[in-house]
Amino acid sequence: MKVPVIDAEKGNVGEVELPQQFSEELHPDLIARAVLAVQSSRRQPYGADPEAGKRYSAKISRRRHNYKGAYGHGISRVPRKTMSRSGTQFNWQGALAPGTVGGRQAHPPKAEKIFLKKINRKENRKAIRSALAATMVASVVSRRGHAIPKNYPFVASSGLEQLGKTRAVVNALGKLGLGTELNRVANRTVRAGKGKARGRRYRVKAGPLLVVSSENCSLVRAARNIMGIDVAVVNRLNADLLAPGTFPGRLTLFTAAAIERLGKEKLFS
Repeated sequence: MKVPVIDAEKGNVGEVELPQQFSEELHPDLIARAVLAVQSSRRQPYGADPEAGKRYSAKISRRRHNYKGAYGHGISRVPRKTMSRSGTQFNWQGALAPGTVGGRQAHPPKAEKIFLKKINRKENRKAIRSALAATMVASVVSRRGHAIPKNYPFVASSGLEQLGKTRAVVNALGKLGLGTELNRVANRTVRAGKGKARGRRYRVKAGPLLVVSSENCSLVRAARNIMGIDVAVVNRLNADLLAPGTFPGRLTLFTAAAIERLGKEKLFS
């Protein structure tokens, strides 16, 4: 499959043959597995303190001849702590049990739980190839909600990697026909729920993915401040970048140098 190479200033400057990685069939179930495996590696273990709700004595004898026991008081066998005492009369309050005030949780989250989900190496590579192929199908990309230009799919010229200013990157993407897409992802929304107080106040839509050939290019730093845009080096692509939320068909813009390296090194094959 040949796709045109577009330059932001000169327009169409040639064609490039896509490597065989883009000929993989679409496997949404395999892509979903690979995405969940990547997401699970980012989860942070959490759990309750093992001693939470257990830091006091709440043992009461139930024997007949123990004056400090609860035998004959007509009360349930809930663990209780002694609040006060007058002779052989005790004032108790329920404690320790899950149903009592200040008691432990019945089944608290355990910090030792393992969230990591594994996936076979060949399956992961096949999922990445499938997600790569989906990025070059205009119907799949538009069905995902992206505002794609009329001449999509295409490859950007390698000169895009040399842009060092954020404003220059925005102007170049606008000339390539991605202005409507940038406006779409610029509208962020406030997250519902407690996440607002936990460092993730806003929800940002997944916009274009820029794939470059090397991490030393200036585009990596210039485009990182544009809302909704991700920049990835071609050899570090994963299913989560190519199919956010397990939905394949992200609007992806490869540079000609990235396509050349993908085919030359036979990445993900």
